[in-house]
Amino acid sequence: QVQLVESGGGLVQAGGSLRLSCAASGRTFSTYTMGWFRQAPGKEREFVAALSWSGSSTAYADSVKGRFTISRDNAKNTVYLQMNSLKAEDTATYYCAAGWLVSKPRTDPSPYAYWGQGTQVTVSS
Repeated sequence: QVQLVESGGGLVQAGGSLRLSCAASGRTFSTYTMGWFRQAPGKEREFVAALSWSGSSTAYADSVKGRFTISRDNAKNTVYLQMNSLKAEDTATYYCAAGWLVSKPRTDPSPYAYWGQGTQVTVSS
């Protein structure tokens, strides 16, 4: 069982930056592939970024490539999402997710068994 708690959301102007954090409970964090998804009002939840449990592979949605970076610190049981050059269309609730020993950074939500409660990101234009 893994519990995930996101933090770092807030209100930022377009062009600004935010860093989201997702703290995980448990002693086996290093065996979980981690993902970030987001959901805007009235829209489906969509993939943002993922990082394999080994740390060797990443995946990004086309809409955030070159602007967002996912990373992890296994010693702190934390995964991060650095978001730069934010746009109004990045406004959403951001969720982190964990999938045990998922071999690749998957872009679909099905392999991720554990989800956080979400943190709100609002980008003003």
